[in-house]
Amino acid sequence: MCAACGAETHTEAEAPTAAPIAKAAPRRFAALRNKDCRPYLFGAALAMMADNIEHVITYWMLWEKFHSPALSGFQVISHWVPFLLFSVYFGSLADRFDCRRVIQAAQLLFASVSVAWGVLFLTGTLQVWHACVLLVLHGLAGSLWGPGEQLMLHDFVGDEELPSAVRLNATFRSLGVLFGPVVGSALLLGLGATAGIFVNVLFFLPLTLFLFRTRFTGHTRDHGAPRARVGLMESVRVLKAVGSNHTLVSMIILGGLGSFFVGASMQSAMPIFAQDLGAGGAATGEGVDGASLAYGVLLFANGAGGVIGGILLEATGRIRPTVLAAVISTAVYGVTSLFFAITTSYPLAVALLLLGGVASLASMSIGQTVVQLLAPPADRGRVIGVYGMSANGLRAGSGFTVGLLGAAIGVHWSLGLSAASLCVGTALAGVYALRGRKAVPVTGAAPV
Repeated sequence: MCAACGAETHTEAEAPTAAPIAKAAPRRFAALRNKDCRPYLFGAALAMMADNIEHVITYWMLWEKFHSPALSGFQVISHWVPFLLFSVYFGSLADRFDCRRVIQAAQLLFASVSVAWGVLFLTGTLQVWHACVLLVLHGLAGSLWGPGEQLMLHDFVGDEELPSAVRLNATFRSLGVLFGPVVGSALLLGLGATAGIFVNVLFFLPLTLFLFRTRFTGHTRDHGAPRARVGLMESVRVLKAVGSNHTLVSMIILGGLGSFFVGASMQSAMPIFAQDLGAGGAATGEGVDGASLAYGVLLFANGAGGVIGGILLEATGRIRPTVLAAVISTAVYGVTSLFFAITTSYPLAVALLLLGGVASLASMSIGQTVVQLLAPPADRGRVIGVYGMSANGLRAGSGFTVGLLGAAIGVHWSLGLSAASLCVGTALAGVYALRGRKAVPVTGAAPV
């Protein structure tokens, strides 16, 4: 039986693409030791930080100018819906073309959006429709970047060290998410919104310039595998192929469950939790200052969990990328979110956020790794796009499961019910994966 896909029709020895899942863990921080991958990781962290800097500056300016709750909601929708609609198509672009150029196009779009914001701020001509267009373009840039990035990581390190590359890339991205608000706030206070958004463009340059220097294209390890054409029918074909593999489907479902039921909504609802947890005196300080401190610590814990988790997982090498590990880590994420929703203890809430961050990073990095290892080389970008459509695109749904439902029954109840649904869904996805052990893997994922 193959340890990667659970199929009884072949063994690990007969499945070289999937075998690394079951082999001994590679050297610690393997991707960081790789001279080709290391610059990419640092460049991606800076680009992700710039992404979040732009959010800090533009969201503040939009609220100051328009005071529109509807526009605030559109900010979340415009960021994640492009992942839902275009991830598979952008995956096909990564399959077909040089991934260096695909990523550079995404970085150029990011930078152009920042420049456009700066010009509108400078001239005082910003209107709501300008903001909507730029927010959508920013979301498109993020969804264009994703599949090409994963193919580049695979190309840098190969199958053996792919788990390390995916895990460390997620960790470095978490660092960007963690420090983006800090740097963005500093630029906003120190230079002002206009100068700050122009300075932000510089953070996209290191990754863009590095991609001119590296020889890897995202396809150099494919050994001449045919590249499918870009088109709707090709995407439909890949979707059908993915649907025939229980392991791939279970990973895609797990990624989507966490995004849909919890996703980005916890962060947007954090001020409410900070106020409720701090009101009882658990948070340090009094009044507004105490609530602000409680809010800051909770946000930091939410982001720091991913960074700490990535470092611990990489340093110990204890958790290997298997279906069981993905199911358990997703379940832990659901349980910690559930207890965070119902706890009245501020210190416990901080601890739960840290643990949940570790579990969330483990779940996503394991799912991403398994999907990439099982995907046929010629369709890897599309398969990654399907995973991105679920794991990222469905984050927009958390605005309904937690946000809108929270307006009706309270955020604590809505998050608790959503987290409970995540736990149940995770259990069902795990059963589905185990029942699929007799299924044949996606054509090309491993020879049978």
